[in-house]
Amino acid sequence: MEKFRPQCPQCLYRSFKNRIKNKNMRAICFYFQVHQPFRYRRYRFFDIGNDHYYYDDYANETILRKIADRCYLPANKMMLDLITKHKGKFKIAFSISGTALEQFELYAPEVLDSFQELAKTGQVEFLAETYSNSLVALKSKELYKKQVERHAQAIHKYFGQHPQVLRNTELIYSDDIGALTAEMGFKGAITEGAKHILGWKSPNYLYCNAINPRLKVLMRNYKLSDDLAFRFSNQAWNEYPLTADKFVRWMDGDQKDEIINLFMHYETFGEHQLAETGIFRFMEELPDAVFKNSKLQFATPSEIVDQFQPVSMVSVPHAISWADEERDLTAWLGNEMQQEAFDKLYELKDRMEQVNDPELLKDWSYLQVSDHFYYMSTKFFSDGEIHSYFNPYESPYEAFINYMNVLSDFKLRLNTFVPESEMEHKIAAMNKMIAEKEEKLKKYEAEIVRLQQKKKKKPTTANKSKPKTALKKKIEKK
Repeated sequence: MEKFRPQCPQCLYRSFKNRIKNKNMRAICFYFQVHQPFRYRRYRFFDIGNDHYYYDDYANETILRKIADRCYLPANKMMLDLITKHKGKFKIAFSISGTALEQFELYAPEVLDSFQELAKTGQVEFLAETYSNSLVALKSKELYKKQVERHAQAIHKYFGQHPQVLRNTELIYSDDIGALTAEMGFKGAITEGAKHILGWKSPNYLYCNAINPRLKVLMRNYKLSDDLAFRFSNQAWNEYPLTADKFVRWMDGDQKDEIINLFMHYETFGEHQLAETGIFRFMEELPDAVFKNSKLQFATPSEIVDQFQPVSMVSVPHAISWADEERDLTAWLGNEMQQEAFDKLYELKDRMEQVNDPELLKDWSYLQVSDHFYYMSTKFFSDGEIHSYFNPYESPYEAFINYMNVLSDFKLRLNTFVPESEMEHKIAAMNKMIAEKEEKLKKYEAEIVRLQQKKKKKPTTANKSKPKTALKKKIEKK
């Protein structure tokens, strides 16, 4: 990893000038996460070795279509209208996982079109992340780099942007992950403004990585973000109902705050908070309330990184996330089932480097999606409602068994490409020989069928006399 070098005097002077120039600037940074996993069908023990298709196509299409109609399409139209109305003053950012992009192409191409319309405005930034929304940063630096690069290529392909800021899966961040992110060329990263990390500090400022200060770090204001994402429609909440004017007063409350980072799932609009709750009307009214009642501006993460200076380093020795009360990794790796599935999966990473089969690589990518481990969570008490909402399984144990069955079959397929032991080498060779012989038998069977059909079409005796008569006539002419 490249060692951090102090800035030259000229750079320090420019940074100081920028800080003076922007000292009165205060910004709202809206970032929305868009992700959909490829969900597995009920894959039973007796399917292992017999059926290599793992996906519940009906559920994947049905769920995506439902969310597209409730959230993605109306929310994108709303955002486009707001950008048009406010003529460059309203700005937002998205991070869309690779699996979500694939599902848009498969099931709802009009959603992809609507995101591309937003990209054309120049007021929307698309961030980089791991392609599969995976936890790979916790296991392999090289795989992490490859997944992020693959995702960055997809963002450029669909939206014409080269991401400058990275959002790791579920805002997972640590000093080491941040340093690796800087090494990859990103100028910024976003993560959770966890109280046990910030202590007395506020998330409403820009920070930098503790190992490589070149990487700027935006910290989520979890209180204000969750007011929209979770509490907005809760009639038992003492601040209900939440209006745009009230929310602006909260954001504008401390004039020393420089940045208000509002990070949330995009499904907040129309799915988690249904249209009947007034969430769309709230968002439509918010920019007007901001411009009327405060000096706050809207900015994208890259603009925040470019226009603000960090107030200090933020030290995150152990990985944090935006999940649950603890803001740690226990939502995905908090019990033995999750840890076993996670370890068994990445035991295969070195062998997968030798594979170039498209189907196997696709299944490998989908196996890494973090949702599979989230479904195995047993955190029913502190965050039970959240975990049950996103979980298609009846219990975490069912989720674990289903996943391990899929993984077992995947491993059998992998053994045919990259055998793990001498015995498996021999088995793979025998399987290959059997497969070749079966292929030959299929060809022979097809040839037999063809010949039998040809025999059935043989001309009758009456028909046979016709060529003989013609032949006689030909001889007579000679």
